[in-house]
Amino acid sequence: MSVELANISIARPATIEEAVALASGPDARYLAGGTDLLVNMRRGITRAARLIDLAGVDALKSISCDASGVVVGAGVELARLIEHEEISRRFPAIVQAAAAIAAPGHRNVATLGGNLCLDTRCVYYNQSEWWRSANAWCLKNRGDTCHVAPQGERCHAAFSGDLAPVLLVLGAEIEVAGPAGRRRMPLAELYVEDGRAHLTLAHGELLVAVHLPADGRNAAYEKVRLRGAIDYPLAGVAVAMTMQDGRIESLRVGLTGLNSRPLLVAGTEAFAGRAVDDDLLKAVDRLVQHQAQPVRTTLAAAHYRRLAAAAVARRLVRRLAGG
Repeated sequence: MSVELANISIARPATIEEAVALASGPDARYLAGGTDLLVNMRRGITRAARLIDLAGVDALKSISCDASGVVVGAGVELARLIEHEEISRRFPAIVQAAAAIAAPGHRNVATLGGNLCLDTRCVYYNQSEWWRSANAWCLKNRGDTCHVAPQGERCHAAFSGDLAPVLLVLGAEIEVAGPAGRRRMPLAELYVEDGRAHLTLAHGELLVAVHLPADGRNAAYEKVRLRGAIDYPLAGVAVAMTMQDGRIESLRVGLTGLNSRPLLVAGTEAFAGRAVDDDLLKAVDRLVQHQAQPVRTTLAAAHYRRLAAAAVARRLVRRLAGG
């Protein structure tokens, strides 16, 4: 059963400053591709009295590349990321992640910023209005109990964006515009471990750009999903690694689909100077399993998702070492 989208006003700003000014009301939401937001609104999960349509804000759709780095507007569509020659050359893992998102029709309209700000998901939350009401709602939507962990005090809905773990391992920073002006921060600071409120954006703040380093070629992304296409990750893993004389110089591992935020695995700096052998791969496996915290937010068992994440991390480390 869907909910009628009636009595919603739509504003169409031409600049970032206009968009921020229009979003001052308590029931205003930014609209980019709408592939997540509009579905949730039709299900009665998300409500808004005003949508700020960002399609006409050209400043959000730029891609600039130079020797010092790359800046990608948050409004750049995933299809453009995949097709962009310089992005493909410098950051193949970004293309891998973007190409794994949904279907071609979605990627033509879904945006970089939208995927980074994707709402968290749960098998008890992403349901119809009727289904959720029959189950007494949940902590994330009008209820007071998390059905995943009824004895707990927080929502365990999982973040499932594919691009965030890649950008985390690449050391990306984001630029945010809001009523108080603009600020720039590491991407990791956008997220907190809370399924109900996993973004640190203040009301009216808008993600406007992602700042990337000069190069990120030795990185890769893979995800495990129920279907071979058009599906969210049960476990998504990004790895960035550099080698020197056959030994690890730097190693970073990012995870998605497991916790309520995308996670940059801690402790990988301890692997510097080590060869990529069976002992190293086992250590990576243990580290990923220890920090991944999947719970029953999907139809797949949490333990399977943890093991799958560790297995993919091992595979990517071995592949990148060989490359």
